[in-house]
Amino acid sequence: MKKILITGFEPFGGELINPALVAVNKLDGKIVHGCEIVTRTLPVVWQKSIQALCQAIDEINPIVVITVGQAGGRPDITIERVAVNVDDYRIPDNEGNQPIDEPIVAGGPVGYLSTLPLKTAVIDMRAKGIPASVSNTAGTFVCNHLFYGLMHHLNASANYCRGGFVHIPYLPEQAANHPGAPSMSLDTIVAALTIIAETAVTFRKDAKVTGGTIC
Repeated sequence: MKKILITGFEPFGGELINPALVAVNKLDGKIVHGCEIVTRTLPVVWQKSIQALCQAIDEINPIVVITVGQAGGRPDITIERVAVNVDDYRIPDNEGNQPIDEPIVAGGPVGYLSTLPLKTAVIDMRAKGIPASVSNTAGTFVCNHLFYGLMHHLNASANYCRGGFVHIPYLPEQAANHPGAPSMSLDTIVAALTIIAETAVTFRKDAKVTGGTIC
């Protein structure tokens, strides 16, 4: 059976949980359009996150890779469009690393675009009543670091599988400790990730609709 690899990060930044990991674990073993979802936990650590992901890809040989991270403060499911070749960590990672203005891959391309059907997935999520949008920045912390590492690995190995990154909001129990911060229920996040997986294995060509911003 073909595989879909979905990863979630461990908690970071003082949080006791990471909604990405909680949601992703709910998907392990789920069958989507004849494909089995396999999940992995990744460290919020410079370089080690990419190494762990690449090892999982080589082991599982998936047709789609969806990496998932927390974006506290965002109100909706955001599918990232582009990974940029720069680390500029506002806070240290879980092992105290804090690279500033350093390339993720020395001599690598400035950026990589996601190969997931971003806009189709957004359309499908909104049709189910789930707030979703395309994001044009994955930040410059470990999420972007991993996203860039994923796409560089797939590109360098001429791997046929597609991949990308998804940011999700806080869970309600996290937002309770961040007054005013938006949140989303675990069930809704799990449903959104399921839709993204379904879309990724069903559509090779993305919808031609706007997902851009002025500034």
